[in-house]
Amino acid sequence: MTGRVLVTGGAGFIGANLADRLAASGHDVLVYDALRRPGVERNLAWLQRRHPRRIASVTADIRDATALEAAVQDTEAVFHLAAQVAVTTSIEDPAEDFGVNLQGTFLLLDLLRRRRGGPCPLLFASTNKVYGDLADIPLEVRNDAWLPRETDLRATGIDEDRALEFHTPYGCSKGAADQYVLDFARTYGLPAAVLRMSCIYGPRQMGTEDQGWVAHFLIRALQGEPITIYGDGMQVRDILHVDDAVAAWLAAWQRIRAVSGRAFNLGGGPANAVSLMQVLHAIGDITGRRVAVSHGPVRAGDQRWFVADARRARASLGLADPVPWRLGLRQLTDWLREERGLGAQPSMAMEVLR
Repeated sequence: MTGRVLVTGGAGFIGANLADRLAASGHDVLVYDALRRPGVERNLAWLQRRHPRRIASVTADIRDATALEAAVQDTEAVFHLAAQVAVTTSIEDPAEDFGVNLQGTFLLLDLLRRRRGGPCPLLFASTNKVYGDLADIPLEVRNDAWLPRETDLRATGIDEDRALEFHTPYGCSKGAADQYVLDFARTYGLPAAVLRMSCIYGPRQMGTEDQGWVAHFLIRALQGEPITIYGDGMQVRDILHVDDAVAAWLAAWQRIRAVSGRAFNLGGGPANAVSLMQVLHAIGDITGRRVAVSHGPVRAGDQRWFVADARRARASLGLADPVPWRLGLRQLTDWLREERGLGAQPSMAMEVLR
């Protein structure tokens, strides 16, 4: 496989890491991105510096039918990561969220279905939000973290047989797109698979308060700025290093004939399940200081606990064990210090909390 590969949202955090791996493997890559998210233009420039002969780009909206139709022609595979990614933004502007996440995905699917030369493989970035807020799961607090009372569930996480339940406009738009991808595989024979991602973190992440919370916490801490946590901070997520996520995306493409029409959970699993407060404590251990924390109200649709049961993905895609979260956190800290120059000088805004 050495033809051109299309990565929608290719200047974003995961997209840029994926495009870099593809180009390094000898693929010509077309990065299709609207460049609306602050900072992603730096990722595109980085890709073009590293792979001047392999990386081409199109700056266009995923809903631009003319640009998208041109992009999908003569393409060997499509990795579809272009999206509106923040729950908060979806609540403020549900029409935009619907347009980007659902209309854009449908347009892409339909263009691939009708593409001259036949359809090519599509890998779609879905989300753990398709499972709703999981409010029916009894939880208890242990060591600054919400955990299921059911020990078996705590040991394995949520699997793909869990009933879908879309909460918030973001959950609805991504969930509906998820189902459209699976149905186009079923109805039209489009070779396509869905990866329902938990919290991905790592280099090139432009962490903000609304999306990319691991990087956001580290950036704020290294800059000596306070952090606002929405809720009690004991929400648990299974965080996955972007290198492991990229490996899963590439494996899904390589095995598309075997996995087409299937959805896989993609997360760090129980071994990488950690609460927001536990991550903050670990950041304190890495930096030798703690950032001041305040609390805001719980956000709509927030899951107090989500851990992906990723065993199906590991078995079907032949994935290695993920990077341990503490090691990944240190690697991201080093990248932020070296590449972005953060944390060079201590700040008076930092305070020791223990």
